[in-house]
Amino acid sequence: MEGLEGAIGVDDDWLDWLDGDGDGFEDAGAAAAAGELAAQNDSTVTGFAPYAVAGYPGYQVEIETNYTVGDSIIPGTEGMHATADAVAVIKPRCDFDLPDDPEDAVELDCDGEPVDIDPEDFDVDDLPDASVLFSVHLAE
Repeated sequence: MEGLEGAIGVDDDWLDWLDGDGDGFEDAGAAAAAGELAAQNDSTVTGFAPYAVAGYPGYQVEIETNYTVGDSIIPGTEGMHATADAVAVIKPRCDFDLPDDPEDAVELDCDGEPVDIDPEDFDVDDLPDASVLFSVHLAE
C-alpha cells in the first residue's frame, strides 16, 4: 500500500498497481508478514522467494516448526521437526476503466464497493484498507 500511495499523483503508471502489475510490491513487507504468521504457529521461516502465479505477484514460503514431533509410533522421528511450504498470490479485487489521462480521477468497483481516487486531489486517508483493493489466496 505504501508503494501505491507513493505512486498516485506522482507516477503515471500508478494504475498498474491496481492490476497487480506494480514493480514495487515489497518483498520485505511480505517476508515480515510470513515471519509473523510462522511465529504465531511456533515455527520459523526457512525459505522465502517471490513467485508469480498466472501473472499475479506472489511469494513461496517454507517453514519449520520450533518444536519436535515428539512421541511417535515411527521409531527415530521423535527429534524431527515438521516442515511445510505454500505459495500465496496477491490478486486485485477492483475493476475500473482506464482513463485517457493517468491524472484523471478513477472510479473503482472493488467487489461491489465503490472507491474513487483522484490523483490531482489525493490524500492517503482516501484509500481504503488493502483488503478492499487486494485479496491473498493460497495457490499451492
